[in-house]
Amino acid sequence: MEFSTNTSVSIHQVKTAALAVGVFTDGVLSPAADVIDRACHGAIRAVMKTEFLGKANTTLVLRNLEGVASARVVLVGLGKQADYTARAHTSAEKAFASVCVHARVTEAISTLAAIACPGSTITDRARNAAAAACEATYHYDATFGKPDPDARPKLKKLSLLVTRSDNAAAELGLKQGAALGQGVSMARTLGNLPGNICTPTYLGETAKKLGREFKSIKVTVLDGKQIAALGMGSFLSVSRGSDQPPRFIVMHYKGKAPAKAATKTKPGPVVLVGKGITFDSGGISIKPPATMDEMKFDMCGAASVLGTFRALAELELPGEVVGLIPTCENLINGSANKPGDVVTSMSGQTIEILNTDAEGRLILCDALTYAERFKPSAVIDIATLTGACVVALGGVNSGLFSKDDELADSILKAGKQAGDTAWRMPLEDDYQVQLKSNFADMANIGGQPAGAVTAACFLSRFAKAYRWAHLDIAGTAWKGGAIKGSTGRPVPLLLQFLLNQKA
Repeated sequence: MEFSTNTSVSIHQVKTAALAVGVFTDGVLSPAADVIDRACHGAIRAVMKTEFLGKANTTLVLRNLEGVASARVVLVGLGKQADYTARAHTSAEKAFASVCVHARVTEAISTLAAIACPGSTITDRARNAAAAACEATYHYDATFGKPDPDARPKLKKLSLLVTRSDNAAAELGLKQGAALGQGVSMARTLGNLPGNICTPTYLGETAKKLGREFKSIKVTVLDGKQIAALGMGSFLSVSRGSDQPPRFIVMHYKGKAPAKAATKTKPGPVVLVGKGITFDSGGISIKPPATMDEMKFDMCGAASVLGTFRALAELELPGEVVGLIPTCENLINGSANKPGDVVTSMSGQTIEILNTDAEGRLILCDALTYAERFKPSAVIDIATLTGACVVALGGVNSGLFSKDDELADSILKAGKQAGDTAWRMPLEDDYQVQLKSNFADMANIGGQPAGAVTAACFLSRFAKAYRWAHLDIAGTAWKGGAIKGSTGRPVPLLLQFLLNQKA
């Protein structure tokens, strides 16, 4: 996608295949809609009295309006003016982009970002507009024998109509949104690829390609022997059930030094840790067969880290970020984990495996221990960890767990800004008792009650050396059923968090 700004003051004279203008349910037209309405002698107000009420996420296409140069004017409903928020703006941009995709147009102009709303700058709105267009034009056909070229969206150019005073800020937002769109698309495609293609080796090669494309990213991919040399017995215990060799991916992003003078005490890097189970059968504690195909999505935490790194490098953000991805399959053979087995983690703590389907925490715990060597300013792990989190929060919010209020608040704020929200869950020590084992330092599950919480409690035992937060994305990383596919979440949240750290 190609993004640009347009500062024309004569909106009705702008030539484009599709022009988006916003209208509210209470009969209020946005400034752009009002200009167009006056140019076409009240055509917009006329349809609002009859067929278009301006409800949020609704659209109406008006063609060949007299006095208007655009081939199509797309009325986009914004809902009640008093309720118009940054989230509503993003939804409106998505609705417009969807119209453009279905109309098969190659270029379009949106005036929606120019409409002010509480808690949102023009940069925020421009970024969200670009990201919405990238989402609407995403198309997966990597594993089709004969991809249909006509099924691919034709929209290639989107311009935002803004004032001259807002132009520079809008251009910054578009740059950020384009980078975000590429990162999200990368994460979605990795998630959508089948497990026989997107293996641990494939993820390692994907990371190496990023390192070759961007000089700011250095990548090291460790094999099984190197992982064993680190003492990652918990991680390796999961990989033993598969013929696919495990990989431990270490990515180090170093952006340009910030313009301001360097401080005496340089903060450590933010470390992102992504769960990379490229297929999860559940092991001996095997999953039900009906939706087991969706377990190719169990590496979406890893995909989100890779996608975030692509966006970081595209934007050339200052500072350092480290990405850690433990990746393997969870399958069944004669060497696979058994209920009752005891394994030793890199930290030296021992773990009794009561359920082999609680494997994500077994690979993440060693990566969290490894993260200590970077003396991080903060560590965030991202994982499709528990079905319990899906039960608790559905597909709207990712589950956020942290004992650090400042870190948790900054993640929640980033999620709201990006429209990729999280909800803070409890992490009291009282839940830790559920992980008691008679035969090891801890068990890998704490029973059915508060399953998402006890999973986070397990991880917290390996993250005491630094500020830490855990994102359970089991409900938000993909959608099932007829609309089955990866969402690319929480790349928007992670990138916004990092942008806020550099602000």
